[in-house]
Amino acid sequence: MEKSAESVNPLTNSSQSVKDGLVSFELLSMNRTIVLAVYMLIFSSSSHAQLILPARPDSATGQFRLDSLPLSVMNIPVLVDLRPVYALAEKTVDTVFSSTGYPDGWVQEACDTRYKYIFRRSKLQMKASGLSLQLGFTGYYKIIGSTRVCSNGIALSPWTPPCRCGFDEPERRVNVSFTNTLSLMTNYKVKLDIKRNEPQPLDKCEVCFWGQNITNQVMKGLVAELDAAKKELDKNYASTDLKPQIQKVWDQLNQVYDIYGLGWLRINPAALQLNRLTTRHDSLEMQLGITARPVISFEKPEPVSSPVPHLSNAGIKPGFSIFLDAVLNYDSLSRLMNAQLAGKTFDFKKAFVKKHFVVDSCRIYGGGYDKMIIRVDFSGTNSGKVYLSGRPVYDSARRLLEVTALDFDIKTKNLLLGSAAWLFDRKITREIGQYARFEMGQYIDSAKLTINEQLNQEWVPGVISRGQIRDIRLIRIYPLDKHLVIRSNCEGEMGITIDAARISL
Repeated sequence: MEKSAESVNPLTNSSQSVKDGLVSFELLSMNRTIVLAVYMLIFSSSSHAQLILPARPDSATGQFRLDSLPLSVMNIPVLVDLRPVYALAEKTVDTVFSSTGYPDGWVQEACDTRYKYIFRRSKLQMKASGLSLQLGFTGYYKIIGSTRVCSNGIALSPWTPPCRCGFDEPERRVNVSFTNTLSLMTNYKVKLDIKRNEPQPLDKCEVCFWGQNITNQVMKGLVAELDAAKKELDKNYASTDLKPQIQKVWDQLNQVYDIYGLGWLRINPAALQLNRLTTRHDSLEMQLGITARPVISFEKPEPVSSPVPHLSNAGIKPGFSIFLDAVLNYDSLSRLMNAQLAGKTFDFKKAFVKKHFVVDSCRIYGGGYDKMIIRVDFSGTNSGKVYLSGRPVYDSARRLLEVTALDFDIKTKNLLLGSAAWLFDRKITREIGQYARFEMGQYIDSAKLTINEQLNQEWVPGVISRGQIRDIRLIRIYPLDKHLVIRSNCEGEMGITIDAARISL
């Protein structure tokens, strides 16, 4: 009997049903396994977050050296009040001169004439012009003289009765002066070349009834007295060594000064120049140039001592232009960031799963020549730390120091991409970058106020400075590993007045 084409073998049909049932069961089991695995993965990742610990970023190449700071130049007018010097000269030059043996003795230079006189002077008068100082006075004198007839040195008659000049009439007058030429040597010695000028009689002195003019004899005797006075002036004033006083000022420039609230200032003087020396009225005027490399640091440096160098003659423009390096630590910047960021939470949703990033703390430090690093310690879905790097830039318009182009460091990137890619998100860098901005206006204003106070003070007794700075401009930032160096430039004026009465010259 032939089988119908539509008939079915019961065994074959039963075997196929069982096979189909097994496939369905396996698919169901596989789906449950996948769901369970996904659930376990989610549970495991949320219960046992991976610790993120990237390596510290490498420092950028490049070195910073203190001697890269441009030399600051200061052209300081120094005004020396010469009136105390004049007062000393007033004491040195006698106020009264007289002939030898006066009033009893006579001066007899020839057989036919004899005389005696007394001379007094007015107060010294000073005139300064260029490099010359003229010391002068008006002299008043009176004289008694006698004459007789002589031949070949032999007296042929007795002396006439004494003839007087300036006793019963006004005293005779004469102008007397010394010209002093001033020069300052490179070793700080002031050289004074003193010249005695010829006396200039204003009145004639005629004696006896025939009116003999003996003015020349009086002038001759006066010259001898003035030459003696010149010797005293030469001995006391011809060479004055200012180096001990200049060394005191140099030592003060080498001291460390507390710039309250900003750190410690060390001026680091390098050289002194004499740009101009002249006299005017009662003052000696100098243009003293100073070159230096001033630095402000938070840590108090040790003061240094060095001998004052010799003067040079290099010219410097009026006023001063100071380049200043402020050496700051990063602690204050880190505290400012932590005050705003510590505890801040960032929420994310990745693949339908909520993630959390909580900032625990921040630490700022330098990454080398032109890079700043921010280390962020965090917790949340994961925990650990990440490093962000950026470039410090100063915005002069807003007076802000900010870290720009902030991004994850390459070592942090590589670790995150391999283990916690969800952290690699611009939201974190943008938000942290908002708080990596630091107001510098208060620092600049405080620095201006403090530096102006330093410019206006008495450095040593008798040496007083007056001046002001116009502005402070930040020109470069060096984020070194342990310190942030902020280089600035300020311009202004400064003058020094020396009261010679209060210092020993």
